[in-house]
Amino acid sequence: MIDPLAEVVSLLQPDARLSKVSSGAGRWHVRRAEHGQPFYCVILDGSCRLVIDGREAIVLQDGDFVLIPSAQGFTVTSLDPPEPGTAQAVPVQRDDGEYRLGDTDVPAEVRMLVGHCVFGSPDAALLVSLLPELVLVRGEWRLTTLVRLLGEESRAQRPARDVILARLLEVLFIEALRSTAGTSASPGLLRGLADTRLATAIRRMHESPTRSWTVAQLAKEAALSRSAFFERFNRAVGVAPMEYLLAWRMALAKTLLRNKEGNVAEVAERVGYSSASTFSVAFTRYVGVPPTRFARGA
Repeated sequence: MIDPLAEVVSLLQPDARLSKVSSGAGRWHVRRAEHGQPFYCVILDGSCRLVIDGREAIVLQDGDFVLIPSAQGFTVTSLDPPEPGTAQAVPVQRDDGEYRLGDTDVPAEVRMLVGHCVFGSPDAALLVSLLPELVLVRGEWRLTTLVRLLGEESRAQRPARDVILARLLEVLFIEALRSTAGTSASPGLLRGLADTRLATAIRRMHESPTRSWTVAQLAKEAALSRSAFFERFNRAVGVAPMEYLLAWRMALAKTLLRNKEGNVAEVAERVGYSSASTFSVAFTRYVGVPPTRFARGA
């Protein structure tokens, strides 16, 4: 059986090598607005607040894992945030390699592993659009085990420490995506896969991207009426069924063209288009350049 999440993660090529341990004490805040850089945070000890633009504040606690795939603007603060207008904290590197936020002369009230993911795929923006805007995982024993291992490794100065941290973070990233389910997830592929009816339709699209799917056919696969399926899919995944199918076909097509796995006509057939010309029009409209030119530049 095709696993849609595994396919997306495989094409994303996640790499979590950019990380640092930060701690905070007193009243402090830091603001980040690097759009397009996926951000993650693992709370190793203590707690703090996360405020993503346009969302309500979230209290992050020991063991929580947060991933913001598209990195909207956000602010991380102490539980008791400073007064509005206060200058943001400047991280101070300590002798032990940690970066301290706020008061440097008292014990830390929160300790976290933070960093930016790097997605190796040139199609990262397209694939990230299939993921939720926010992934927050807590209370999962598998995640807790990984967080504990990360904490232990981050404190030690053993050989190959950075390599171990990078591998643990990659596993944590995938496990977090897999663990996020239900209505608590923001709209995206994970929330769609958590709905057993929608998951069936999504898997069918991934299993048979060459099939000339219609909304009615997908609704039948999900055992729902056409209108109920369309509304439920849109609400859970964040895009209409045909938009999702188009995004997935284009991701596959770009990978095939980049890897020189066939000419335009062959790629068109493998992603569900009846002719090279129809595929070329759709690809050009979606990607911005014709497939022949895209293949030459890959």
